[in-house]
This record gives sequence, structure tokens and C-alpha cells, in this order.
Amino acid sequence: MRDGFVKVAAVTPDIRVADVAYNVEQIMALASEAYEKDARVIVFPELCVTGYTCGDLFTQDALLREARKALREIADFTKGKKGLLFVGVPLALEGELYNVAAALSDGKILGLTTKSFLPNYGEFYEMRQFTPGPKQARMVNFEGEEVPFGPQLIFEASDMEGLLVSAEICEDVWSSIPPSIGAAREGATIIVNCSASDETIGKADYRDSLISGQSARLICGYVYANAGEGESTTDLVFGAHNLIAENGIMLAASKRFENGAIYTEIDVKRLLSERQKNTTFTMEQIRTLLRIPFEAGVKEISLTRTFPSRPFVPAEDAEREKRCEEILTIQAMGLKKRLAHTHSESAVVGISGGLDSTLTLLVTAKAFDALGMDRKKIMAVTMPCFGTTDRTYKNACKMAECLGATLKEVPIADAVKQHFKDIGHDPENHDVTYENSQARERTQVLMDTANEQNGLVIGTGDMSELALGWATYNGDHMSMYAVNASVPKTLVRHLIRYYADTCEDEKLKEILLDVLDTPVSPELLPPKDGQIEQKTEDLVGPYELHDFFLYYMLRFGYSPGKIYRIAKIAFAGEYSDEVIYKWLTTFCRRFFAQQYKRSCMPDGPKVGTVALSPRGDWRMPSDACVTLWMEELKEVHPEGK
Repeated sequence: MRDGFVKVAAVTPDIRVADVAYNVEQIMALASEAYEKDARVIVFPELCVTGYTCGDLFTQDALLREARKALREIADFTKGKKGLLFVGVPLALEGELYNVAAALSDGKILGLTTKSFLPNYGEFYEMRQFTPGPKQARMVNFEGEEVPFGPQLIFEASDMEGLLVSAEICEDVWSSIPPSIGAAREGATIIVNCSASDETIGKADYRDSLISGQSARLICGYVYANAGEGESTTDLVFGAHNLIAENGIMLAASKRFENGAIYTEIDVKRLLSERQKNTTFTMEQIRTLLRIPFEAGVKEISLTRTFPSRPFVPAEDAEREKRCEEILTIQAMGLKKRLAHTHSESAVVGISGGLDSTLTLLVTAKAFDALGMDRKKIMAVTMPCFGTTDRTYKNACKMAECLGATLKEVPIADAVKQHFKDIGHDPENHDVTYENSQARERTQVLMDTANEQNGLVIGTGDMSELALGWATYNGDHMSMYAVNASVPKTLVRHLIRYYADTCEDEKLKEILLDVLDTPVSPELLPPKDGQIEQKTEDLVGPYELHDFFLYYMLRFGYSPGKIYRIAKIAFAGEYSDEVIYKWLTTFCRRFFAQQYKRSCMPDGPKVGTVALSPRGDWRMPSDACVTLWMEELKEVHPEGK
């Protein structure tokens, strides 16, 4: 439960309708399994103690009496066990019959959450037997004890900050104003649902979207336990469709028509962070709901949930075309607006044959098409110097030709050598001055060419480089519009791959595939035997790692220790713990040290939820200290040092 993770379970037992003793046996057996797996929030279906489909048997005293005894038996079973166990049970109280989700912990009945919305249509006729729960919770006498009773009860962990759990029952979440709304607005971070929802054509998809949508709307974890085949009787079939969602993401889902349990971990700290950032998620200023304390029994748990190693890249093949086209269109439409607003007659792109300039040229061509402008007005400028290789040079030139841009070659070696003379720099000293002089000379050529052509310099640098500060200040760091400013390197590569896969021009496709196969390099150092000598990822680390670090640090505010923990899961078998740790340390150090470059970065279109613009998503002081982050990294060193 370190880092805010709490293990939860949605469980469907094999029950028999109206056979209470058998049902209790099955519930306790599966609950024991869940406890053994360190689940701390365990949810069973609606009315599972008796069976949901008892119909008018709910009016029989024999059934209700056994249900009450069963609830006490299950409560006693939880003695010595921490966390929360939710079971559905019919309870007769104060002359009425209620559909209840009972919360049990350590031998006690902590609370009885009532169902607020009783369906009375189609195959459902609950109002025939049950009474809707009260509008507000109150204390009731249950077997000589005062027990909270009613809707929106909140169970608050005394030993885990932020773990607040509230329950609703089946139809409640299908209503126009689910009770979970009020609970979430008063702090509940996990909503559980004891449900008995039968299967009809298309209902599973709707149920899936409903639960994921509710978890997104409330920025919460949602644990939905549904009735299974034991309930199937007469005209109804139940499918044990269990779901666990977190802030719009479905973390776990059962295979329908198979009873059993699903498990995963909900990240409570992530939910709290999201709520803090989201100003439209308003918390109630005055608490009105009952809060019941419980002990979660905090302990170290192994994470079973997965984390995508390339979080910026569309995960599903079915979504690939839609997502890639959307990103390219956002980039192109942003540039289109800037070109039109400034009455620009041309666009100037420095091309190197590398990934970033390739994407920039593709996006610029798309923007020109949208404007109805001749692509010949795109000035593709190649500026060979000391580190340029034949491979990248030829790819750059051929690409410009394929896209119909105007190719302009401006060799800069002589200009840079003259600059070395002017400042007294030894050209044999291949230090940062040697490298950056080339980058700044290229930017001067591009800027002046843009003036000459009444155009704009379109930036090529991507978000990964901005995060690491891997850009020459007032060199490639600067442009008049930066189309890749919120596109990380892993996504740049993915977009070019998509373009190549869908390109009808075989020659252009061949070029793009070779660009993808070329090592990432600024080509500022002389090549060795005609091959690229300076490889960026050898110097700053693999971009897939840095993009992973960037995503979880900015999107969810994860600490470096937590990022390291989940990175080991995401990159298992791909990178060792030591390698991950090394480059995470580099990332943190560079991210803080290089903020001053991001503080004056050019405009560029935002394409995703993570961006570094100082005018929008990321407003960080340029001189903030990295000390806290580095100290935490020392504590999680893979060698324990």
C-alpha cells in the first residue's frame, strides 16, 4: 500500500437462490482468498446472501431471519481481518425491507448502505418487496448496537491517507443523480457497487462505459461486483460482469459468464492529485455525510496492474489511424492559423534527415494543403557542416523533393570556422562551443531566410528535448512556431511510422523508413568512417525511458521513487533496474536545471494532456532546486545505498 496503491477485489460467488447457508459458505471462501491476496476493499454482488432473484420469497420471515443471522456470521468471519468487506443482503428494519450493502471489518458491522433507486420496469419490480432507503443516513439499532444506516456512508481509513470508500447499489449508478456524486464531493476516493445486472444484447458495453465514465466524472476508483450464473433463473441470465475502473481507465474486467474474482490496485494518491489539479471538481465545504473509521491494515503489496511503457503512444491498433490523424491535424491546424494570421508567404524548415525535422516537414506540408498554398513555398533548408553524414543529407534532400518543397542548401562550415576565429576558439576542441556554434549558425540562416522569403521559421525540436534541455539556447531552441513542442520523441517516431505505413508514394515511404532506422543525433561532431559518431541516446539516455518519466511526473505528479517503482514493472525485460535508475537520476537533474530554456520557448500546439508551455500547462520557476527529488532517489537506489 506504499505510494498510495490499495488492492481491491470484485467477487462473484457461486450462489443458490434462497440457499443462505450455501451462499455464506461460498462468500467466505472467496473472501478468504481475497484476504490472502492482500485485498483491502472486497466487494460482493447485490443481495448475494440470499440471491437477488428471490422475488416474493423476500416477504418470507424464514428467509429474512436467515439473512440477518448470515450477516452476523460473515461479520464474525472478518474478525482479525483489516480492510472492508461489502456484501449485499436484504434487511428488515423498523417495519420496512431494505436492499442493503453491508460494510464489515474486523468482526464488526460498520455500516448499512441502502439502495436509493429501486427499478420497477421491465424485468425488475423491486418496489414490490423493498422500500427505497432514506434520503439521509442515520443511526439505527441493529441487534443491540447503533449502526450507521442510509445512503452515502463514507468509510475512512485511519491508517492510510486518502482512502475513503462509499457504496451504492446497482440501479443507483444508472440513475440521473447517483448517490456516489455526493460521496465523492465529500471526499470518497473509491466507490463500490454491489450489483445484480442481468445480461441482454449490448448491455455489457453500456455497463462498461457507464462505470468507466462515472469513475472519470468523479475522479475516483470504482469497484463493480455483479451477480453471476447462480442468479440465472426463470427469464433472466446473469453474467458475473465485474469491473474495476480508475479515473476513466478500465483497470480490470472479468470474462463474462464465469464466476470468480478480479483484482487490481487503485492509486489513491493519483486520484487525490487529479482532484487537486481539476478546479471543476468541487468539494463540499460543509460535511454532511456520516464518516465511519476503519483500519485498512497497511502493508507492502506487490503491484499486479500494468503500466504502458510508451504512455504517449496510442496503444490499440484499432485506434492508431484515428489518433495519429488527430495529432497531425492539430499540429497542422495550429500552424495554419499562425501562417494565415501573419500573412506569411512561405515557411522555412531546417531539415537534417532526422526524426524531428521529418515530422515538421510533413506537418508543414499538411498545413499548406489546408491553406491551399503551393508546397513550393516551403523552403526546406539543409545546412551541412562538420557532422553531416551522406545518409541523413541524402534523405533530407530526397524527402523535400518527394513532398514538393523547395530545397535550399546552405553549407555553414566556412561561416562557423570564421566564427571560431572571431571568438578565438580552437576548432580542434570539440566542446560545447564547437557544437553550439553550428546550431546557432543554422538558426541564423533559417531566420534570415525567413525574412528574405516573408515567411516563418517552423521549429523542429520536440517535447522530450525540451524536458531534458537537449537544445541549444537561441539555436534550435528558437523558432517562430514550434509544431513539435508538445510531441515527445516516442510519439514523433510513431507518427512517422504511421505516415510511412499509409503513404502511397513508395519513394517517400522508403525514405521515412530509413529515417526511422537512423540513430538520433544532432550531428554536431565529425562522423567516424562516414557513420554517425554522436548518438543522443548514448549521452542522455533512451527516449522511451525519459518519456515515461516525463509522463508520470507531469501528468500525475508522481515522486521519483514511485516512478522508479512502476518503471521497473513497465520495462521489465527491456531495461535493468540499474539502467532505469541511472537515467531517472539524469532526467530529474536535467529537468530542473534546464527549466530556463522552457521559460522562453516559442508558441506551439498542445496535442495531449502533458505539455511544457510556460503559458499554459507547466509554470515552474527557472531556479527551483532538485534537492528533494535527488534525496528520494538515494533512498530507492537499486543497490540499497
